[in-house]
Order: sequence, then C-alpha cells, then structure tokens
Amino acid sequence: MSGRRLFLVAAALLFAACSALAAQAPLSDRIVAYKIDAKYDAKTHTVDATQTLTYTNKTGQSLDRFPFHLYLNGFQPRATWMREANANGQRDVKAGTGVEDKKTGSHEVTKLEVEGMGDLTSQIKFIAPDDGNLDDRTVFEVQLPRPVPPNGSVTFKMAFKARFPEVVARTGYKRDFLLAAQWFPKVGVWWKGAWNCHQFHSQTEFFADYGTYDVTLTVPENFPFGSTGVVTSEKKNGDGTRTLTVRAEDVHDFAWTVDPRYKVIEDSVQLSTGNVKIRVLMQPGRDSGIPRYIGALKGAMQKFDEWYGPYPYPQITVVDPPHGGMAAAGMEYPMLITAGTSWLLPKSLLAPELVTEHEYGHQYWYGMVGSNEFEDAWLDEGINSYTEVKVMDALYGQNTSVINSRFRTAGDRHVQRLAYLGIAEFDPLTRNGWDYLDNNSYAGTTYGKTATVLLSLEQIVGEDKLREALHTYFMRYRFRHPTEEDFMKTVNEVTGQDLTWFWDQAVKGTNRLDYRIMTARARRADWWDKNAPREPNEQTPYLSEVVVHRKGDFVFPVTMVARFDNGETIREQWDGRDRWHRWQWEKKAKLVSAEIDPDHRILLDLNLFNNSYVVEEDRRATNKLGMYMTIAIQWLAQVLAWLV
Repeated sequence: MSGRRLFLVAAALLFAACSALAAQAPLSDRIVAYKIDAKYDAKTHTVDATQTLTYTNKTGQSLDRFPFHLYLNGFQPRATWMREANANGQRDVKAGTGVEDKKTGSHEVTKLEVEGMGDLTSQIKFIAPDDGNLDDRTVFEVQLPRPVPPNGSVTFKMAFKARFPEVVARTGYKRDFLLAAQWFPKVGVWWKGAWNCHQFHSQTEFFADYGTYDVTLTVPENFPFGSTGVVTSEKKNGDGTRTLTVRAEDVHDFAWTVDPRYKVIEDSVQLSTGNVKIRVLMQPGRDSGIPRYIGALKGAMQKFDEWYGPYPYPQITVVDPPHGGMAAAGMEYPMLITAGTSWLLPKSLLAPELVTEHEYGHQYWYGMVGSNEFEDAWLDEGINSYTEVKVMDALYGQNTSVINSRFRTAGDRHVQRLAYLGIAEFDPLTRNGWDYLDNNSYAGTTYGKTATVLLSLEQIVGEDKLREALHTYFMRYRFRHPTEEDFMKTVNEVTGQDLTWFWDQAVKGTNRLDYRIMTARARRADWWDKNAPREPNEQTPYLSEVVVHRKGDFVFPVTMVARFDNGETIREQWDGRDRWHRWQWEKKAKLVSAEIDPDHRILLDLNLFNNSYVVEEDRRATNKLGMYMTIAIQWLAQVLAWLV
C-alpha cells in the first residue's frame, strides 16, 4: 500500500472514529446519574425500590447540604399541594367531602446512605422553604459530615417506597392503568448560586438536572409498558412478572406507564436527525383516534425540526389514558406524553390533535430547555402555547385549528386570547407559580397571555425574525437552565432591537393594551363658500379627521387605515406614546371609515370592538340580527305554549 493511500485510509478511519465519538458525546453536562431497581405491585399500586444517585458537583463551590423532592407526599390531606388545590377548587379535594384514602399518595425513604460517609437516614430533615407548612413533606434535606468539593462527586444510596393515588394531577392509577410520574426521590437544582428545591404546589410543575437513568422495573408480565428512554432488555421471571431494563440519556426526569388494556401501535417519522420511532399506547374502542394522534404528532415533529431545532432522542411514546382516568391526560415527560380522546369525539373538534401537539412541544421548552417551572412557568407553558398556535395554524389552518365544522370554526390563537382577556391586569408573567391570584390567573397568564404577547410581538419584529430567535434560544440553551433574562436578551439580539420597553410592559408588568378610534368624521371644506353647490359632487372638498385614543396604560405602536369614498386608502403609523393622536386630510373625497390594526395582529388589545369606526352608520347588520331575534322569540313562545 502506497504512503498516500495509507494516509487516506488512516484519515478516513480517524474521521469515522471522530464521527462515532461525536454521535455518542453527551448532550448535557450529566450532573446526575440515577440507577433505580423497582418492583411494582399492581394490587396495592405501590413501588418498592432502591436508588443509587451519583451527583457531580459542577457548582464551583463546596456543597455539604443536599435537598430532595418527594412529590407523592403532596397528595396528603395536610400537604401544601392539597391545601392549595382545595382553595383553588381542584376536584377530589373539595371542602366538606374529606379526602378519600385512594386519592392520597405517599413517599417514604426508609434508608439513606452516602458512599464513604455512612448511614445518614437519621439526618433526613423535612423542610418547607416556601410557606413554612410543617405538615408538608415534599422536600427533605440531608447534611453531609464533610463537603463535596468542586468537580467532585457524591453517591447517595436509598431505599424507598412509593404509593400512588388514584389518578390525580397527572399521576397515579385507574383500575389497572398506572402512570408513574414523580415517583422517586429527586435531588434539587443548584441555580443562581443556591439550591432550588421548592415544595410541591398545586399550580407548579417540576425542575431538575440533566443526566442518565438506568432503571430496572419489575411489572406484571401481561401489562404493556411505555416509558422515558429505551428498553434495552427484558426477562420473564416465571411468576407472572417480567423485568425490564431501560436506559435514558440526557433527560431530567423519568416516567413510565403500564396497562393490560393497551393496544400498542408503532410507526416512525423521518427527521433531520434520522428515523424516530413512534409508539402509541391506545385504549380499546378508540381506534379512530390512532391516525389523529399519529398525524398530529408527525406534523408537529416535522415542524419543530424545521423551525426550532432537532429532536435528538430515538423514540417518542404517546399514552392514551383510560375512561375515568383523564386526570392523567395532557402531560409531558421526556420521550413520553399523555394525550386524550374518546370514541364519541367528532372529527370537527381537534382536541386530540391539539393536546398531542402541545405535549410534544413540551419536549422542547420543558424537556430540552430546562426552564424552572416553579418560578418561570411562562418560559415553558407560554412559549409552548405560542409555538402550538404556529404549528396548529400550519397543519390545520389559522381559523380552523380548534373547531372545523360547517356550523362553527375557531382558531387556536383566538382561544389563547380568550384565556388572557379575563386576567389581563392581575399578574405579571414573572410571578412564582404558587403566588398567582388563583388558578385561573395562573393558567390565563402563563399560557394565554404569553402566547398573545408573542403573537403581538410579531407585529414589531416580524414572524420570521421571532421564529429565528426561538431557534437560536433553543439551540443555545437546550440541556441547560435558562432564565427569563436569557430569553429576552436572545430575542433582542436576534431581532437587533432593544425591546426593553415591550418586556417591561408585557412580561414584567400588568399593563392593559386598549387603543380605540375616538372620532372619525368628515365635513365639507367649502362650507364657507356661498357659491358652492349644495349637493356634493366629485369636486366637493372634504376635511376628514380621525382621532385615536390610548385608553390603556400599555404603550404600543399603532397602525391606522383610513378609507375614502373614492376607493382611496391611507395607512398611517403612530408610536402610541401620547394619550391621543389626530390625523387630518383635505381632499376631494369623503372619509368613510377608520380602523386600528387592520391586519388584526395585535391580539393583546383588550377591546377589538372599538378598533373601527364608520362615519355613516349602516343598519343592515342590526336589521338582520333583529330579524333573527324575532324568529327566535317566536319559536320560544311556541315551545312554551306547547309545554303549558
């Protein structure tokens, strides 16, 4: 072999080796490595398990105290989650009815050892850093006898027992169905120079570090199974159970599900990263929902891949919860989402498609961009609601992405806006999840307002620029824990604009946006000329005027269109800063109408009815409505007469 050929072969081998290493390179810092060996008892809905957690200290300082979440203890009568759920009117915890035992869950760590430091079970101390509730046992901490140095690691060895409630808050069982979520002791996150390990609240979700999960689960042999990660081996135990070994990499949570009634459907989708396997775990009698789930999922996966960034995992699982178990519907975990449908659901109501797209979107804004959902819920739920609108518009039509029937249509953007309208002045987006006025304000602000804010921002920066900013944000902060400032600075950077004025009002404030056409009128400019013809003609001059009034305290640039009776249209711009602005024109044409935001893109505007004005009223619409009302009254009178 010649020297040149030898060099080329060696170079090719080196390139192949480097490519293989790059393909296997961790996507995250892998701060945590969980190894869990668990056995599920389907009769008692409990898990007995051992857990080994190796934590790598990348904080830059020594750590001698470690907090852990025990989320299932939130489903105890005196826990903070239960208290808040009762106050917010969450079902199953209503006043005066008590809490059924089947609706409670529990988490108990029976042993805790630290490698090289001994048995520290007696050092477990429950804390309530958010509300001081001494009956809340969703967070405990342990003090180590010596600190873990920077770049050092520590290994915790635990034994624990988890008891699931009948499905509530998207975890638990219903008959033989189980969705096992937040089922193991989970270490907190070192964030902004301190431990971040909040109690479990009824209006908050989760926050954890990225790493690896090696999980061994023993479950009933005849129960189909789905989970985060990929099953690497399976063994039948000869006693009616089987043991599954699952590996998940670069994720911050691990959930799983079993149900003997599942019908397993497999498919795949081709993305820029390669072929991704799709698994649907479907309840019997709902076969009509299978193509709806898969179609929506494939469409969403392709759009996210095209617009925002790659999906790096080899698999995604969709779970269809059983009848009576819809409290498990509409939830996201890494590589696993729960959806929801029923056999009576008409095709014109796109609920299965909507929930599938939404939960898949969480694979990005929750799963890969690890936002702090306790404190910055809008960075996940809100950005996801915005991208939900964009993807659903692309897949099903802007005005037909929620309802599409002969009698009624509705688009997702308008549904998001409706959620925002009733809560616009209560809470900023930057509020801690448990500090919102109530559940309506939390949901309307975190989901609806954020989506509406970003849809309105398109009017300033452009749809393509905002999409580019979201792509940059995702690629920059995936497998990290960004802050609110990180997101806003990224949008500023990509758009080339200092949007501080916008963020201060829309994100950090509760400003109300409402501009209106205050007056729109036209009068003859030749009124003083006694020789002017009384009847106007094409040469009659008019002085036309439009006044726009800023009723709210949200300052936003305004586009106004004035239309004249000769067909001419004038488009004007105003920075919106003053309380009002006047435009005047003198021309041989009469003003007919004026309209703010003629493209209907500023969805933050609280009152769209005052955005337009006609100089002369047209009673055709009111006459038509009056006729409809007359028919309705007559029909109702006939019905009442028949009943009497």
